Amino acid sequence: MRRLSSIILLVAAIALVGAEPIPAQPASPPARKDPPAPAQSGPVPYRRVPVTIVTAPRDVTFEAFRKDLAEIAKRKDRIGLAQRLAARDFFWERDFSGSFDAKRPSIDNLAAALTLEADDGTGWEALAAFAAESSVGPLPGRPAVVCAPAVPQFDEDARDELVENTQSDGLEWNYPRSPGLPVRAAPQPNAAVIETLGLHFVRVLGFDDTAGDTDPVHHAWARVATPSGKTGFTAPNTLLSPYADRLCYAKEGNGPWRIVGYVGGGD
Repeated sequence: MRRLSSIILLVAAIALVGAEPIPAQPASPPARKDPPAPAQSGPVPYRRVPVTIVTAPRDVTFEAFRKDLAEIAKRKDRIGLAQRLAARDFFWERDFSGSFDAKRPSIDNLAAALTLEADDGTGWEALAAFAAESSVGPLPGRPAVVCAPAVPQFDEDARDELVENTQSDGLEWNYPRSPGLPVRAAPQPNAAVIETLGLHFVRVLGFDDTAGDTDPVHHAWARVATPSGKTGFTAPNTLLSPYADRLCYAKEGNGPWRIVGYVGGGD
């Protein structure tokens, strides 16, 4: 009996020694993940949202008044400018700087709005630009008041949808001063025309400031994204923002024209 038990134990030991080890099962591979979609780069086509510019009837007395303003700006004549302002009820809309003071003389408020005291003369340059502005139109909510440049009319809901769909900022959207504005392949007047803009919003991507101009909005070429998805350039001062500053005028009864207000952000 003892000999039989020894034989059984010996056979079991031989079986254990000769058996191959059971290989470890590999871990399950991680679930396959698709790579993220690449971000879309560059402009994409967008819907044209039209802009209407309502202009005031031509008035020769108003044109003469603004020609006079241009001369005042050239001379930097503060006294002469003060004489061409409304003595009372001067307004300043969109005064984000909080500089308007109804108790101050009109000339002081306009000087603050235009920054006439700036050492570089940019305030007087701004006055000259307003005097030369070709677009003049009514100011909503203020009968008998006209402003330059004219206030554009457009579907605000459609413009907001345009901003949302392009994931852009509302301040990026301008409109041409006049229809038929050429978009060129380079910021040069003889560059090829790649698209022509009508009176609708166009996205401004930046300005060509290679000349180091301190006022690129008026003096530098704008780099734009066109409705068809192209990128090009428009000539200086050919686009306007709906939030552009505006100088406003009215007649004193049957008397002369006067500057009566300002629409803009100030300092």
